[in-house]
Amino acid sequence: MLLAAYAQGLFPMGERRDDPSLYWVSPDMRGIIPLQQFHVPRRLARSMRNTSFIITTDTAFGQVMRECAAPGPGREQSWINDEILRLYGALFASGHAHSVECWQDEKLVGGLYGVQLGAAFFGESMFSRARDASKMALVQLVDMLNRGGFTLLDTQFLTGHLTQFGAIEIPRHDYLRLLQDAIRRHAIWPA
Repeated sequence: MLLAAYAQGLFPMGERRDDPSLYWVSPDMRGIIPLQQFHVPRRLARSMRNTSFIITTDTAFGQVMRECAAPGPGREQSWINDEILRLYGALFASGHAHSVECWQDEKLVGGLYGVQLGAAFFGESMFSRARDASKMALVQLVDMLNRGGFTLLDTQFLTGHLTQFGAIEIPRHDYLRLLQDAIRRHAIWPA
């Protein structure tokens, strides 16, 4: 059911971390990052050349989700509840969800997770406990998506954080056209 909803441009959210109910969302304006126009800010590019971070994929999916759901500065509440954790854990087990992890001194300090359907990747959430950790995970994600033949990176909503990478908003009807094209294509999640 969850994958069928994604194919129609819908995604679930929880009201609060401690509320077990879910609701479906399909924004009028949808955030995407055009993969071929992805931009790495200069300061981040410098930081990436001098980093001690180790980036992995699909090695700590559940931990990444729990970190994304955890309270943080300026964000006491989360839309990621136990039902979201359960559903996306099942998607991961079936090969439809993936994570990118950023490690420092063997500690998970950043990452992101999302869902794959055809050549579309739906970014769900990201977190950072060290400067630039989630940004470096995003750069790794885009590189992997480009190498794997993906055509759509859905960010759901447009945020100031994502605009620095070239994220844009498009109307729902344009998004649905891109989505239908992407889910008909084949892409490979590079291991």
